[in-house]
Amino acid sequence: MPSLESEIEGIIETFTNNLKQRKFKGSRDLALNSVQLWKKIIGQMKWQNARELMDTIKKIGKDLAETAPSETVIGNMTRRMLKIVRDEYAMLQKGKQEESDLQDSLQKILTADESDSDYTKNIPLLKPAIMEHIGEFLAELESSEIDISAQALEHIHANEIIMTIGYSKTVSAFLKSAAKNRVFQVIVAECAPFFHGHQLAADLAEARISTTLIPDSAIFAMMARVNKVIIGTHSVMANGGLKAVCGTHTLALAAKHYSVPFVVCAPMFKLCPEYVCSLDQDGFNQFVSPEEVLNNDEGKLVSKVNVYNPIFDYVPPELVTLFISNTGGNAPSYIYRLLSELYHPLDVQL
Repeated sequence: MPSLESEIEGIIETFTNNLKQRKFKGSRDLALNSVQLWKKIIGQMKWQNARELMDTIKKIGKDLAETAPSETVIGNMTRRMLKIVRDEYAMLQKGKQEESDLQDSLQKILTADESDSDYTKNIPLLKPAIMEHIGEFLAELESSEIDISAQALEHIHANEIIMTIGYSKTVSAFLKSAAKNRVFQVIVAECAPFFHGHQLAADLAEARISTTLIPDSAIFAMMARVNKVIIGTHSVMANGGLKAVCGTHTLALAAKHYSVPFVVCAPMFKLCPEYVCSLDQDGFNQFVSPEEVLNNDEGKLVSKVNVYNPIFDYVPPELVTLFISNTGGNAPSYIYRLLSELYHPLDVQL
């Protein structure tokens, strides 16, 4: 494995520090910065063949993923880089992009054989081909929010009542896009104790969308009047389940009870080929200070209890009706197929 130049080490260290200090504004910003980081590393690093490059990408990607275990986007972008390297190598060596062929059968995906591709052949055109592919992928990431918003009129109809929870830039853009041609109402659950719903309600009201802010305790009572639930999510797991802001599971259960469609706006970079283990809440979840839930003024009580304040909820796939991504709408049962197109089976474990 080639030694990392000091300049590249500096770039990685800066990214890691920003990650630890939570300087990235949402998953999309983190995804863009991750890909730009990989573009610099692949472009500046000295490597002889695809195997050398892939080994280095896996090593760095694993270290970055361990820095922030709850940020699945980092691992997703690492796997996409590996898939890009594999695709370009296959295309240049055999003249076809066989790994991304949409006509591949499920059997071929499951029995993928790498014996004829050891990736050690030196191909001079590989580096420029990879850099061009990464540039196209960056453009796709940048336009993902616009592509999802463009589908808004297909899902939101006149005089509907829409419910959502917390704050999501993608959902905000989606609703604003629909409001240009439709008149509808939005009910926003405030998402205590972080109250991110206040920001979304303010944004929608500013865009002249009829908006009502409700406490989380009123979700079930209001659901009977709702036509559709539209939310954003942090990650989409391999089985079609969600890793979403705390309170989303409550919203999904209420929607299921009243048979209200539960729609999730999630760009493709949020699709994660990992499953949730009920025993691994530390790896899946992220816990913050319980100050907002139980403050220090209640001194005697605080000394006698343990208070957990998780950021995320897990929502099982059976509670989700539809995923809207930048490539179109899909049912939760189709997620496995999308994952097989996005990532190579051998890269699922970094």
